[in-house]
Amino acid sequence: PGKLRRSISRVMKLTPDEWRAKLSEEEHRVMRESGTERPHTSKLNAEWRDGEYSCKGCGTVLFQSEAKFNAGCGWPSFDREAPDANIEQVIDRSHGMVRIEVRCSGCDGHLGHVFPDGPTETGMRYCINGVCLTFQSKPTS
Repeated sequence: PGKLRRSISRVMKLTPDEWRAKLSEEEHRVMRESGTERPHTSKLNAEWRDGEYSCKGCGTVLFQSEAKFNAGCGWPSFDREAPDANIEQVIDRSHGMVRIEVRCSGCDGHLGHVFPDGPTETGMRYCINGVCLTFQSKPTS
């Protein structure tokens, strides 16, 4: 899936206690402990309005609605990052697999994984834990 990136230089730094106060228990488990939410539990799976998806930890814009598609995998899926998102990609060898983990460049929060099996022209599928995201719809005219 392209070039792996790991250059977290503008990371929001909080203590473990500050992260626990900022995030719910589930958000903390996923974002700070590299967990995974149960599939088909995020309300963002059914979110199809125009807008942008940002990191729940720091507010960095990560994905635009134009990049979202229904992968049927149980997690919000996107075929590309938002411009200037600079999502970090890291080799993940956990659970007896080799995958590409994606992390927020703004707070180093675990987001999910990216796979080279997407159905769109990019060929990518960013499989993202919805608990890591906030959604802001674009105003309608």
